[in-house]
Amino acid sequence: MTAKPTRILLKLSGEALKGENSPFSPVSLSRICDSIAELPIQWGIVVGAGNLIRGARSPWLDRIEGDTMGMLATVLNALALRAYLAGRGRNVLIQSAVDTQLTQPISPRLAQMALDDGTIVIFAGGTGSPLVTTDTAAAIRAVSIGADVLLKGSNVPGVYDGDPSQDPSAALIPELTYDNFLANRYGVMDQVAVEICREHGMPIEVFDLNQDGALKAVADGIKVGTRIG
Repeated sequence: MTAKPTRILLKLSGEALKGENSPFSPVSLSRICDSIAELPIQWGIVVGAGNLIRGARSPWLDRIEGDTMGMLATVLNALALRAYLAGRGRNVLIQSAVDTQLTQPISPRLAQMALDDGTIVIFAGGTGSPLVTTDTAAAIRAVSIGADVLLKGSNVPGVYDGDPSQDPSAALIPELTYDNFLANRYGVMDQVAVEICREHGMPIEVFDLNQDGALKAVADGIKVGTRIG
């Protein structure tokens, strides 16, 4: 059990929004936004774009172009999240590192003011630069808004001591130091993101967003995946 956080930065993977035959699943969006909207926490959210495009894995695209398209795709995901959260009575501000007429520019000061007022702040556009993951963007935003913890929610329960898809005996590691994570080069989170968190003492929790009650448990100070710190 850890102290209850008051301000959380949630890194939400694009895949979490994906439907079986569509880039968006109304069921997944509803479930995720229900969980977020009902909790009296200050929420900052960084959303990925894996449901729409993954620049690093696109054989038909130059990496720079793929990453640029991915940054724009995160804006689409942010708009979808805003629509669902607004439908649940929450005020939402979208800030983007990529300039669009649909979003506000990144401003940590304005984001903190909005969070203090109970507004959910969604950060889109990654860092605004190609070759940089949204994990790294999440680490930067978590530090810049003074979050208590950086949550990485995806379809992975946490960090394992092996590849569970290849090794049935691979075990979940409940706690890791930053140094241990970096030394073992675990692939569940970007190394640069963990370096940033280590430098600023930002704890990280990697957990399965599909686990029932996972977000509420974290909001109550209960560890649900792997804690890195």
